[in-house]
Amino acid sequence: MFRKTAFPVVLAFAAVIVFAGGVSLVPDTRGVSATELDPALEACTVIMVGREASTDGSVMSTHAADCGVCDFTWHHVPAADHKPAEKRRLYNIDQIRTWPPSEGGKWAMVLKDPTAVEIPQAPHTYGYHHAVFGYMNDQQLAIAESTIGNVRKISNPTPSPATNITMLTLLAMERCRTARQAIKLMGSLAEEYGYGYHDGGEMLAVSDPKEIWVFEIMPVGPLWTPKSGKPGAVWAAQRVPDDHVAVCTNESTIGEMDLGNPDSFMASAHAESLAVELGLYDPKGGKPFSWKRAYSPTEGGAASTEGRRSRTWRFFDLVAPSRAFRPQTPNMDFPFSVKPDAKLSARDVMTLTRDKSAGTVFDPVRGLRGGPFKNPNYYKGTRLISVPNVEYTTLTQCRSWLPDPIGGVVWVALGAQDTSCYVPFYSGATEIPGSFAAGDHFVLDRRSARWAFDYVDFHTQVAYNAVIQDVQAAQKTWEDGALARMAEIDTLAGDLYKRSPREAIKYVTGYGINNAQNVVDAWWKLGDDIWIKYNHLGMYDAEKRRGGRIPTANPDWWNKAVRAFDVLNEPVKK
Repeated sequence: MFRKTAFPVVLAFAAVIVFAGGVSLVPDTRGVSATELDPALEACTVIMVGREASTDGSVMSTHAADCGVCDFTWHHVPAADHKPAEKRRLYNIDQIRTWPPSEGGKWAMVLKDPTAVEIPQAPHTYGYHHAVFGYMNDQQLAIAESTIGNVRKISNPTPSPATNITMLTLLAMERCRTARQAIKLMGSLAEEYGYGYHDGGEMLAVSDPKEIWVFEIMPVGPLWTPKSGKPGAVWAAQRVPDDHVAVCTNESTIGEMDLGNPDSFMASAHAESLAVELGLYDPKGGKPFSWKRAYSPTEGGAASTEGRRSRTWRFFDLVAPSRAFRPQTPNMDFPFSVKPDAKLSARDVMTLTRDKSAGTVFDPVRGLRGGPFKNPNYYKGTRLISVPNVEYTTLTQCRSWLPDPIGGVVWVALGAQDTSCYVPFYSGATEIPGSFAAGDHFVLDRRSARWAFDYVDFHTQVAYNAVIQDVQAAQKTWEDGALARMAEIDTLAGDLYKRSPREAIKYVTGYGINNAQNVVDAWWKLGDDIWIKYNHLGMYDAEKRRGGRIPTANPDWWNKAVRAFDVLNEPVKK
């Protein structure tokens, strides 16, 4: 997923991408500054952690749905049994487009745009949680997404393809228990019915309690039709080693593949031959076939783009500092995955999703960039792992030592990571809080959980370096509390599951709803408290009924910088 760019140089380019269905094209940076690259660079970061790279043995993945205007509502689809003759309709689903709540919202309107394709319904479909994509089902299958783009000649913005990336994730949630099953299902359906229209090159992190894979899929060009007799998609998948971590920052990461090793690689049968046919790879050139260099090459890296492509370097530098990765390294040359210096906990991964490159050359508050309150969200010249235009961020945990309805957890942080709060929902939960299913960007709705987090975020921006301390204290209270209680809840639910799976599922469902409501209530109150405490850029103590000055307000360096700017811009006296 990606958001529309604000840079005027590429507005027309962005429009083409959106109307082509979100297809991210290979960026051509000739004549474009490092701060005006492909708008797909403004999009999602996916972090992946193998089970032996985590502190508790869980397989983890994250997804930051960085869009800024997309639907942020969450929904649960219950498990169901189906009759032998039933069919499953496929729908056109645009990642970006939304409709007003008064018209039913996105997921009601999607049903009014079916494709012509119906496939046989599965005898049983699993229950799952979804937002823009399917994220976790009651079998502990988990998914995270990142748009990676593709070379122009394989884009297919026509309505001929019947599958798109959202539809594929929903089908995987309904029908699959393992990552391998999901990859094979999504790949085969896309080949048979075509892939594209609203989407181009996409990456999915697909995980289960045992392993995590990177799955990348591309369209095959605008001339494909169902009558062509050719596969309507091309795809590849690579397994993240169990003791490794990996990242996707809107750039393809699968390089050379050993398809003779099915434990680590999978791909469509024509993955290499299509590249040869289209002139994207020359087998006589003396170099082995590289998936990413053929279908979705990315130029530059952190240093050469002045931080616009710094997320890949930043991730590897954070998780494996002993490797001393250099920001001058082209992103295409980074490894697919790496063994971290230390195993990662769920708390560690949450912290990674909030990273804003503090202390690096790409720090958004370096010099004058952050203003007098050192706000990291002002400067847009560098691209960070954590950005303010996030719909929500997910952290999924798949845990093999627990029954599936209890072993899977999807943590959801609505809105910007730095001012939001992660709340857990178990994979077997049969209900999502109503406040998580309500609201959109264009109508204030106090019944919507998202607006509670936006309420805090809006007030934080005014005096960021002071207010963020209050927000972080609240995050510590609620997130650390949920993390600390998880072992107890797991045990209680596990014991209950042995006696009555139905009661165990009811228990974890209730916990998720009650905890989420408590957090939402706390965030509404936090927003009120911040408003009162920092009103008029002052510091108000409600208990002592006294006002004062924000300690970080009007720093000397800021006043001097303003005066220096004024001097430089004073009109010349004649």
